[in-house]
Amino acid sequence: MLFNSADFLVFFPIVTLIFFIIPHRVRYLWLLVSSYYFYMCWNAVYSLLLFASTFITWASGLAIAAYQRRGGDTSRLKSQGIVAISFTLNLLLLMVFKYTGFIVDNLNQLVGRAGASFTLPRFSLLLPVGISFYIFQALSYTVDVYRGDVQVERNLLRYAVFVAFFPQLVAGPIERSSRLLEQFYARQRFDYERMARGLMVMFWGYFQKMVVADRLAVIVSRVFDYYASCSGLEVLVACVFFAFQIYCDFAGYSCIAIGAAQVMGFELMENFKQPYLGICIADFWRRWHISLTSWFRDYLYIPLGGNRKGRLTKYRNIMIVFLASGLWHGANWTYVIWGGLNGLFQIVGEYLRPLRQRLKALFRIDEGAASSRIAATAVTFLLVDLTWIFFRADTLPDAIGILRRLFTGGYLSSFFSGGLYSLGLSQLDFWLGVLFIFVLLTVDVLHERNVRIRSWILGQALWFRWAVYLAAIFTILLFGFYGPNYDAAQFIYFQF
Repeated sequence: MLFNSADFLVFFPIVTLIFFIIPHRVRYLWLLVSSYYFYMCWNAVYSLLLFASTFITWASGLAIAAYQRRGGDTSRLKSQGIVAISFTLNLLLLMVFKYTGFIVDNLNQLVGRAGASFTLPRFSLLLPVGISFYIFQALSYTVDVYRGDVQVERNLLRYAVFVAFFPQLVAGPIERSSRLLEQFYARQRFDYERMARGLMVMFWGYFQKMVVADRLAVIVSRVFDYYASCSGLEVLVACVFFAFQIYCDFAGYSCIAIGAAQVMGFELMENFKQPYLGICIADFWRRWHISLTSWFRDYLYIPLGGNRKGRLTKYRNIMIVFLASGLWHGANWTYVIWGGLNGLFQIVGEYLRPLRQRLKALFRIDEGAASSRIAATAVTFLLVDLTWIFFRADTLPDAIGILRRLFTGGYLSSFFSGGLYSLGLSQLDFWLGVLFIFVLLTVDVLHERNVRIRSWILGQALWFRWAVYLAAIFTILLFGFYGPNYDAAQFIYFQF
């Protein structure tokens, strides 16, 4: 069931209405049933994987807590062993369903290069929706219990709601048990202002997804599929459009998830914070997919030693984290290279920081000046957009081919001949897409300057608020793209 489908527009109000009607003591059971139904709408059988991950991490938490109560070195070692078992079993689930084909293909290539004729059989499994997200969320609970950051949850069904909570189940944000689990104990009461805030967040998410992302996707898909016949300008436009497509697609999902949870009284973490206003690669990653970035920081980067053991160890840890992040996104070398480039850019940027500081002092460049920040933001965007080519391309040769097409020329001729309007969007829709990108960036700049648009709207008169609500609905209905035959277009991050 997609957020941008008619089914969800029926499902969500019913779930919310019943949630506030029934007694508090059984609300978590209603959320559990609703969440599993939401997930089973894709593939009912794969809900068994969701439950398996849930049960493994829940049982691991109980075992860890039991050993920790006993105390002593032996109990600590046994607790560590339970953590290892929990990680191994969950990552095996992830590997079997997400990486089996990738591993077999690469092993067959190695065997073939060695001159052997034997090949492993190739088979593919349907990737369970959201498996990377809910497994990482469940694994964080295991570590949090071991570290003592959260009390062990003895109620399996209540813990199952934490793992399967439907707003953020299939594409995040990846929540921590210390934030979300305890909220299922709180007595949620209906609050009109909170509902209005949540719905406005959802409206913004629908605008990002259906009006911006799905419109830009038309040109992006056309160019990336047939780049060999496209001019340099057409490839450049597609690359820039993809940067905003993936931002609006994923941030749109996060906004709908956060808003839906807020309507029911639950607070989910912020997942995006104006990422394309970042002034360096490290700053970009502090703003992009925050829940995943912080997960890798807390559960991989810091345990590896973080920045506490010297510069070289820090650089090694950064590369490990970004390569792991790339592999998390997909079983393809293009994702690994995408992650590696982001790690490399961050390391080079940090290594050259002293040189940049000396040059700025020499030429009296004010870092706080608007021009300096705009220049840094533009360079950061160009580097990020370069890495997105590898993220979007189907294969490594495709990514290289797209990079080459950027330098084939034909920029002026394509612009004046109208070639940009033969890529699936009419001239009107093309420029509407450009306009909506500027709307998005304007909102991000206002948020960066702590201008809270939603709070301002809620402070206005009732007639004005409802005019804004109706205008938002009208804009989404009028300018939204709904996929082939008006079907709901899937979110990009569902494949991860």
